[in-house]
Amino acid sequence: MAQVTAAAEDGQARYTFRLRVSLTARTALAAEWDRCRWVWNECVAKSKQVHAWNQNRPEGTDKQTCGPAQLDKMLTDARARTPWLREGSSVPQQQLIRDFGKSRAKAHKDIREGVPLHRRAGMPTWKTKRETLPTLNYTRRGFRLKDGRLHLAGGIVLTVVWSRDLPADPTSVRIYRDNIGHWYASFVVPAKVQPLPATGRALGVDWGVKETATTTSDAHDLPHAEHGRKAQTKLTRYDRMMARRRPKQGKAASKGYRAAKTLRAKAHKKVARQREDTGRKWAKKVVRNHDAIAVEDFRPKFLARTTMARKAADAAIGATKAALTEMGRKHGRDIRLVHPAHTTMDCAQCGARAKHRLPLGERTYTCTACGTASPRDKNSARVMLVRAGLNPAGAEGTRPPGALLQEAA
Repeated sequence: MAQVTAAAEDGQARYTFRLRVSLTARTALAAEWDRCRWVWNECVAKSKQVHAWNQNRPEGTDKQTCGPAQLDKMLTDARARTPWLREGSSVPQQQLIRDFGKSRAKAHKDIREGVPLHRRAGMPTWKTKRETLPTLNYTRRGFRLKDGRLHLAGGIVLTVVWSRDLPADPTSVRIYRDNIGHWYASFVVPAKVQPLPATGRALGVDWGVKETATTTSDAHDLPHAEHGRKAQTKLTRYDRMMARRRPKQGKAASKGYRAAKTLRAKAHKKVARQREDTGRKWAKKVVRNHDAIAVEDFRPKFLARTTMARKAADAAIGATKAALTEMGRKHGRDIRLVHPAHTTMDCAQCGARAKHRLPLGERTYTCTACGTASPRDKNSARVMLVRAGLNPAGAEGTRPPGALLQEAA
């Protein structure tokens, strides 16, 4: 089945399909990736060389730069003197330089802005043959679709498993292989809004661990599916198999170790697909039945440092939130992201704020001002509606003063 996600660029979406790759095509893709990996490593070496020169440059000399223009010139010179490099298409090699430039620019931006070290994007590093999975990017001039097959520059022909039609002509495609060995093609196409009938209803969504999503409608709550816990026995077995067969440092892995590693990767892949399927089905149900949705702009990273880390990761809150946002944008719904500060301390009925934080064990919220008592997560979901200006009891959907609200892009 095709996987549809939002692309990094505004107004675009990705459609991902499985590929049937012949032995000839697999060999050609591996050779193409070897050339691209060499280009990336040359970019890393050039970047390190320029950095060392700028740190120890003589007085009165200008700094050297290592931008896309300089790297493009380096690629042109390398292709002119290296026949092996010329055998491959220049399109994925140029796109790899663009990716390198974006990665390096993001690292420099984080350094300039003083982002903490544990949150800072690292500088691009070497891509090793054993550890790095192949990824090839082609722009419009590097591929074409003919008779249902994907033709890449360099004479590589791939069979696409079309589970649905593309809504428009793709502008680019990414060919990649996962850790199981399956190949995929991810097409970028212009996104088209597919409006749904109006319902006149609004919904507030609060994220949690006991339940993945608690809403103002009991029929739309998302219980914790616990896909990871159900697969834990199998995953533990494969971990033990890998531990028994783990090669010594500097030694090549045995066939048994690689087989156990593949089994473990397949089990993890199945769990990830189950989480994705659950989140997308729930998001489609919510979007179909509501015109406006107030979503807690919750970032679950901090839960990784708590005792709830395993259960929070199994809930896949971030992926479910992204699926809801993408589904709402696709169908033209009003998705409003609400800042999560103090949402568990405010009363949805009168707006009063508790004097102290509620401990996690206290599951009922009781307002000291108006005396209203309700389940803690249900109260937080109603607070989302109030802050987003969607409370039916409010003044015709106007945004309350001081509400911390960010419109979904």
